Amino acid sequence: MAAYTINSAFKLNSGYEIPRLGFGVYQTPQEEVEKACLEAFNAGYRHIDSAAAYKNEEGCGDAIRASKLPRSEVFFTSKIPPQAMNYDAAKQQIETSLKTSGLDYIDLMLIHSPYGGPAARKGVWKALVEAVEEGKIRSIGVSNYGVHHLDELEKYITELEAERGGKGKGGIISVGQYEVHPWCPRKDIAEWCAKRNIALEAYSPVVRGKRFGEKSLVNLAEKYGKTEAQILIRWSLQKGYIPLPKSVTPSRIKENASIYDFEISKEDIDTLETNEYAPVCWDPVTSGLDN
Repeated sequence: MAAYTINSAFKLNSGYEIPRLGFGVYQTPQEEVEKACLEAFNAGYRHIDSAAAYKNEEGCGDAIRASKLPRSEVFFTSKIPPQAMNYDAAKQQIETSLKTSGLDYIDLMLIHSPYGGPAARKGVWKALVEAVEEGKIRSIGVSNYGVHHLDELEKYITELEAERGGKGKGGIISVGQYEVHPWCPRKDIAEWCAKRNIALEAYSPVVRGKRFGEKSLVNLAEKYGKTEAQILIRWSLQKGYIPLPKSVTPSRIKENASIYDFEISKEDIDTLETNEYAPVCWDPVTSGLDN
């Protein structure tokens, strides 16, 4: 079992490193996000997960600057929204995200969902590949892609290599981001990513609190002397994922990062995982290729 610390990182296929704990800012209002991110930096987080759709990239950039941390020590993610699912719109969104955040580069840009159809997905991926070549983005990946979308993306990468001049010209998948927790384990996607050394990020790792009180979770919280949220975040970490807990409450931001002084046994990790498919967020994963 790897001895994780808050500084643990995963080496991406792009060659860059991503911190194994991220701070989510979904639904954090623009006027609150800078303060929340600064609290997270103070608690030791060095990874902020934003998106164009969250409308708070500006506050995240402000927090990075206000923290006085070297830019190289903070990993910042944004995402291409469903409304920008074509080549030209994605190119424009990358410029907008850079301008809004005030950053010279974005560490990771994901396609937020697979909606839009095959031509849209290929066009957006091509825009991301070009942005990496231009130094605007360091690593790229996808969010909420089902295995059928992922298989399609591998085909597009091969096509783009042929169209654009050879190996590596089709881009490299570094990250897949999903709602993953014991009641939505997504084993097929986890296996697909693991085989290719693609980092799997887990959003909603504490299931929005909707499973607090479940007997299996309460038992482990009591056994390890931790909160139910800490058990779930640690579960995600020990599964090899990158959990992205979110909060605007200073005490909870710290609590969610205080997961490095205990280890859940393999037996307990397995016991907590279910065969349920019970996502609590949107679920574009199941959408068809033509949607």
